[in-house]
Amino acid sequence: MDQTAGNDRATLTVPMVDPEIVKQLRGLAAIGWGSKRIARELGISRNSVRRYLRSGAAAETQERPGAWTLDAAHRETARSLLDGPAAGNSVVVQRLLAEQQVDVPLRTLQRVLAPHRQAKRAAEAATVRFETAPGHQMQIDFGEKWIAIGGVRTKVHLFVAVLGYSRRIFVRASLSQRQDDWREGLAGAFRTFGGVTRKILIDRAGALVVGEDRESGTARVHPAFAGFCKDWGVGVAACRPYRARTKGKTESGVGYVKRNAIAGLSFTSFAALQSHLEQWMVAADQRIHGTTHERPCDRFEREERAALLPLPSPVMPVRERRVSRRVATDCFVDVDTIRYSVPHRLVRCTVDVLVGDHEVVVFDGRIEVARHRRHSEPHQRVADPRHFEGIFRTRDDAEVIASSPIGRSLADYADCVGGAA
Repeated sequence: MDQTAGNDRATLTVPMVDPEIVKQLRGLAAIGWGSKRIARELGISRNSVRRYLRSGAAAETQERPGAWTLDAAHRETARSLLDGPAAGNSVVVQRLLAEQQVDVPLRTLQRVLAPHRQAKRAAEAATVRFETAPGHQMQIDFGEKWIAIGGVRTKVHLFVAVLGYSRRIFVRASLSQRQDDWREGLAGAFRTFGGVTRKILIDRAGALVVGEDRESGTARVHPAFAGFCKDWGVGVAACRPYRARTKGKTESGVGYVKRNAIAGLSFTSFAALQSHLEQWMVAADQRIHGTTHERPCDRFEREERAALLPLPSPVMPVRERRVSRRVATDCFVDVDTIRYSVPHRLVRCTVDVLVGDHEVVVFDGRIEVARHRRHSEPHQRVADPRHFEGIFRTRDDAEVIASSPIGRSLADYADCVGGAA
């Protein structure tokens, strides 16, 4: 085989068909067989039959151009260019090779690079399952699902936590994915499991991660969330960016919740949804897990419960968020779709709202002006009749407007203007 230096193109100088077959080919042609029949009879291509019949004896020694190819050095150069400046584009690789006086057809280049592309895709897709020791790690994440609650289509955020060893699962529904919701979900999971893992693995959610350390490439956890985890005695690790499979246990858990726990269901209230999830969690922990081939509850009781760290004592506060709100003309402020009343004298004023684990407290400056029990039902109105005293003729009117889901009735407005027409 002889190769030209400039193009790395191979040429073949040996006959492509055995001489004995060539003799049979000519004999069959002499008795009137066509090229197609000869090719089928001898097991060679029709073009070869035509070439030998057309060129006669010269066809047995003429050189036939071989396929374009690249030598080992140029193959390595092409692969380096593909992974580097060409950014995976074969057309750019072809142009860069041409600048080095290496001309090769694009189709040939694509064929040469195909095994390298396939190996690279396989390496990126391959996942090594990482099994953790009992009590070592818990993975947490949020998923979203539109659910009919009380006849209203509501976007529900589902906090999902999965213990790395036993695969026990915890689910909590909320109306948002703020840092408070992450903390409440995390605390609820630890309390349900009766202990704390040594580490939690989180996604790079905006509520939890505030950036990345350029030198180490590690995520910088939000100071408030990092402090919360420190109080509970648990370390925090963030998965690699665009590498959701790093926390594949909870990714699978979120999908399992959506497909199995709530698919096709509707609920009369948010409390009914959470009650359903609590019952579902018990059943889910008793199934045979597809990876461990054991029930999560059995693995937990046998090996993981004793490996968990104790819960902090005294009980640590979970939710404590201070927000500013402008009081609407109907004497309410809105917090997570739930409306809480304040004294009517503060209409159109800006107040501070402290949202705690169990209460919502409203401040005008440093003075407390309202205190309500925290609610979770979406689009609910939580009112104190005393906040409306002085703007209604009787206390009964205030109680009616406070309990009404929509505010004043048309009859109230008719009375104000002197009766209906």
